[in-house]
Amino acid sequence: MFDILLYLYDTYLLTDQIPDAEHLSRKLTAAGFEMGDITEALDWLSGLDDLQAQEESADTAEEASGAAVAQPSVRVYSEEEAHRIDIEGRGFLTFLESAQLLPPHGREWVIEQALALPDADVSAERIKWIALLALWKLKGVGDVLWLEDLVRGTEDGWRPTLH
Repeated sequence: MFDILLYLYDTYLLTDQIPDAEHLSRKLTAAGFEMGDITEALDWLSGLDDLQAQEESADTAEEASGAAVAQPSVRVYSEEEAHRIDIEGRGFLTFLESAQLLPPHGREWVIEQALALPDADVSAERIKWIALLALWKLKGVGDVLWLEDLVRGTEDGWRPTLH
């Protein structure tokens, strides 16, 4: 499933032109992906809409209160979360939140999606990709290109984007 998400990121997300689910399913089948994996990936991807709805709800609440109040917080991971999510991945989430790039509800969404993966242990690389997808949905394509360079920096043959 994660291979499909990476394929979708490379093929569609940077252009911000994602086809409807039926058309996308046909394209993924033609690209050689299994139908079960396609369904799982599309369900996972639809979770990005939930994240966007949470962001809009948070923005509305801030507007109604008249001021945005930044509340610093510390995330205490449960035993299962600490066991399954790599310490470097947890540190990366803390970095994104402390830099005010990822709001608390975005962090929680990333953690939830990471735990939904079938992997026994979720690597820092997977956390980075999930966070990249979350930030893409929350901030847009232009604001995540620098993060893509950070996430893909370890891939063979990857060349950073020249800004």
